Amino acid sequence: MKIGLIIYGSLETISGGYLYDRKLVDYLRAQGDEVEIISQPWSAYGRHLGHNFSSEMLGRLQDARVDVLLQDELNHPSLVWLNGRLRSHITYPIISIVHHLRSSEAHPRGLMPMYQQVERHYLRSVDGFVFNSQTTKQVVAEMGGGDKPFIVATPAGDRFQPDISSDEIVTRCQESGPLRLLFVGNVMARKGLHDLVGALAQLPSSDWQLDVVGETAVDPAYTQRIQAHIKDANLSDRITLHGAISDTELAHYYRRSHLLAVPSQYEGFGIVYLEAMSFGLPAIGTTAGAAGEIIQDGESGFLIGEGETAVLSQRIHHLHQNRGELTRLSLNARQSFLTWPTWDDSMAKIRTFLKNNQRRGAKAQR
Repeated sequence: MKIGLIIYGSLETISGGYLYDRKLVDYLRAQGDEVEIISQPWSAYGRHLGHNFSSEMLGRLQDARVDVLLQDELNHPSLVWLNGRLRSHITYPIISIVHHLRSSEAHPRGLMPMYQQVERHYLRSVDGFVFNSQTTKQVVAEMGGGDKPFIVATPAGDRFQPDISSDEIVTRCQESGPLRLLFVGNVMARKGLHDLVGALAQLPSSDWQLDVVGETAVDPAYTQRIQAHIKDANLSDRITLHGAISDTELAHYYRRSHLLAVPSQYEGFGIVYLEAMSFGLPAIGTTAGAAGEIIQDGESGFLIGEGETAVLSQRIHHLHQNRGELTRLSLNARQSFLTWPTWDDSMAKIRTFLKNNQRRGAKAQR
């Protein structure tokens, strides 16, 4: 197959969605398929809408010799009307890879109706979907995109393939000293780091330490607020912001930590939960989004309500005080990971879906 993939910026961008796209591109190319990356520039939302009227992009897509055009749904404001302009000029189908919807995130109330309308129109402009979770599929269906061909292909957690034994997990859990917490995610409001810091501020500082791994330049103003919060709470010696680090370094923190805590406002999936579980780390996420498809509450981690800092504090304190319970959750987390599909399993499902739907777009136009 010859496949085009539209993304913003670079495929090497650090996020779960871009990791998913990279894994798909690598898999397709390994099977002998040709994949062309079509990059659109990052910009503000209004400028993204202006991309729809680019004659250069229209011409490039009209002339594209592809069997399938994939679009990362993140690019929807740049494609919402462009897809309609393409319809009379193309024979290939347009398939959208949906990680999570913009309108599932928190935005100013006055802007939300516009975001919803634009996103709904985009979802109706494509021929099919690749979803990363059942939650994402359901949200798209509620937005009016439920009548198209689709595949649900979940991300995987086998990127690191850690060789870690049950004995190592048990020994780690039973170590004396503070509970070693790990937060993995870009430092931005949606990921809920402020809630985690607020929850930890309610606990004796000698009971825990927190490593924060993730890009700090995504939202500099938010990062500054987090740093100020840490300083004001006198927690600078207990919380370390490492910024973006290599996979080797990240694997080190996964392996040495006791617990992953990422209380996001919303996750379309949450790859970091699964990656942590591959190292035998229980995970704490929220009931908002798809974390519940990965974390079994009370079995491989905990699910809390969004913004429930008191509950989050209680869960962390409980695991610090009850290392037997931490051990049980940790072993369950590792076992849950072992039953999960691999990246190759999920990417193979997508490839089969694309092969089976190469001509649907052309049929829909006739």
